[in-house]
Amino acid sequence: MKKLLLTLMAMTTLTTVWAQVTPMVLGEKHAMVRAAQDKKYVLLPVQENEEIAAIAVLDGRNEMVQRINVKLAIDRVDYYVPYELKGSRLLDIEFRGDRRQKGAVGEFVCWKEIKFSDVFDTANREHFRPLYHHTPVYGWMNDPNGMFYKDGVWHLYYQWNPYGSQWENMHWGHSTTKDLVHWEAQPMTFEPDWLGSIFSGSCITNGNEVVAFYTSAGHHQTQSMAISKDNGRTFKKYEGNPVITSDKPDFRDPNVFWYEPTKRWVMILAVGQEMQLYSSADLKQWKYESSFGQEYGNHGGVWECPDLFPLTQTTKQPNDQTAKKWVLLCNINPGGPFGGSATQYFVGQFDGHKFTCESMPKVTKWLDYGKDHYATVSFYNAPDNRHTVLAWMSNWQYANQVPTKQFRSANSIPRDLGLFTCGEETYVSVVPSKEMLAVRGAKAKKPTEACEILVDVKGQAEIVLSNAKGEQVIMKYDAAKQTFCMDRTKSGDVSFSEAFPCVTTAPTYGQIKQLRLFIDRCSIEAFDADGKMAMTNLVFPSEPYNTIKLKQYG
Repeated sequence: MKKLLLTLMAMTTLTTVWAQVTPMVLGEKHAMVRAAQDKKYVLLPVQENEEIAAIAVLDGRNEMVQRINVKLAIDRVDYYVPYELKGSRLLDIEFRGDRRQKGAVGEFVCWKEIKFSDVFDTANREHFRPLYHHTPVYGWMNDPNGMFYKDGVWHLYYQWNPYGSQWENMHWGHSTTKDLVHWEAQPMTFEPDWLGSIFSGSCITNGNEVVAFYTSAGHHQTQSMAISKDNGRTFKKYEGNPVITSDKPDFRDPNVFWYEPTKRWVMILAVGQEMQLYSSADLKQWKYESSFGQEYGNHGGVWECPDLFPLTQTTKQPNDQTAKKWVLLCNINPGGPFGGSATQYFVGQFDGHKFTCESMPKVTKWLDYGKDHYATVSFYNAPDNRHTVLAWMSNWQYANQVPTKQFRSANSIPRDLGLFTCGEETYVSVVPSKEMLAVRGAKAKKPTEACEILVDVKGQAEIVLSNAKGEQVIMKYDAAKQTFCMDRTKSGDVSFSEAFPCVTTAPTYGQIKQLRLFIDRCSIEAFDADGKMAMTNLVFPSEPYNTIKLKQYG
C-alpha cells in the first residue's frame, strides 16, 4: 500500500525556549503570568486528569483579548498546546475545583513547564495516528463542519479545541484536499466571540463568495453567518449576527442549501428532538416553514447535525427510469443501536416547505452499524452530482478517553450515498468514494497497518484479523440470517472505557458477495461492496494486525 500521510503545516521542531516563568500568586486559585514579548507562542503544559483553569489573555491596555480553558499541569505534563500571543502581555489564570489536596498554587508544575517559543513541535508521536484518514495536527476534533467543493478543492472545517485533546474551547479548524486522501492543514477559521463558542454548521457557495452558517453557543444557542471572498481561506463575520434566534435550549447545527423550484435558500436546524426548516431569499432574513420528527425514528437522545438532500434511484420500470427521493440525515446522541452516538436517516419527499417521511413513524434506519460513526454530513456542491459524506469516527461514550494524547479523533473515509430497495422500504446505500481506490496498492497476502482488503464471500463466513500478541477482531457473515457482525472485545486496548468492548451487528438486506475492509492503525471500516451495509469501529491493538484468516461454510 502507498504511504498516505497527513501534511503537517507551518510548525517545526521546538527550539529556543524562554526561561522558567515566575507566577504572580494572588490567592489559592488565582495567579498571573507575564508574556514574553519577543516570542510567538506561549506553550501551555496540559495534565488531562486535572480541572479546567480559565485563562484570560490581556493586551497592553489590560483589555481581555480572549478567554480559553486549559487543564494546566499540576503534578505532571501530558503534552503541550500553543497559544499565539499576537502582542498579548498578561495571562490571568483562575484554577477551578478543590485545590486543597494539590498543595500551594505557587508549587504547581505548570510554572516550571510553561515556555515561550517561536515554534511549536507537531512531529507525530502517536502510533495510532491514521495514515489515510483526516486528523487534526494536534488537539481535539469532533463534528465535521461546513464541507464544500470548489475549484477542484474539497474543504473540511471541523469542531476543534486547539488548547487540549479533550472537548472544550470550540473553534472551527480547517483542512483541504484535492483527492480526499492527502489532507493539508490550514489556519484556524473561527474563534469564539461574545455570542459564544463556535458550534457546528455548513457552508454554501454563492457566486464568488463562500458563506458559512454556524451556531453561536453562549448562554443560549443562536445562528450566525460569515462570508469569505477568498474561497473559504478567511471569513468575515456578518455584522447582523445572529440571523436566527430561539427560546429552545438545544437549537443548533444549521445546514443550508438552494432549492431551485421556490428560488429560495433552505436551512434545516436541530432543535431538541426534531428538525426545523427555514427559508430565505437573501440568506439574512429567515422564515420558519415547518418541523419534522415528532414520533418518527429513534428518540433516545438529542437530535443533532442534520442534512437534507435529494438522491436518485434507478427503478425497474421500462426505459430505465429514475426516481428522486429526499434523505434527511439525523445524528443522535445517545440512542445509537449499540449505545452512544450514531447516524439515523429518513427517506421521503421535500416540497421546499415540508419534509414528509415515506416510512411508518416507528421505523428506524441507521447509516452505519458500528459504534464509531457520528455527525455525518455531506459536501456542498460535490462534483458529478455525487453526495459525498464524512463522519466523526468516534463515540461520545469514550471519545475523551481513547488512548491518544497529541490529538483525539479522526474522520471516517469519504463515502458516496445512493438508494436501494429491500421489500417495501427504500434504504440509503453507502460505498467508499472512488478516491479510496488510491489506498488499495498492490495485492498482498497479509494485512498491514493501513490497507484495504477485499474478501469474496459465499454463504457463511468468518474473518479473523490478529497479531502476535493474541489481539484479534472477529467478523462473521451469516447468509441465512442476512447479518454481519464485528467483535472487538479482544482487539487490543479496551480498558479505557466499559462501553468500548462490544459486538456490533448489522442487517445486510440481502446477500453479500464481496466485503471491502479498510484498516488504518486505529480503525476498521467494513462495507458490502454493493453498498447495502457499512460498519465502522475503532480498535487500538498494541501492534498492527498482520494475519488474516478466512473460513467459509458453504
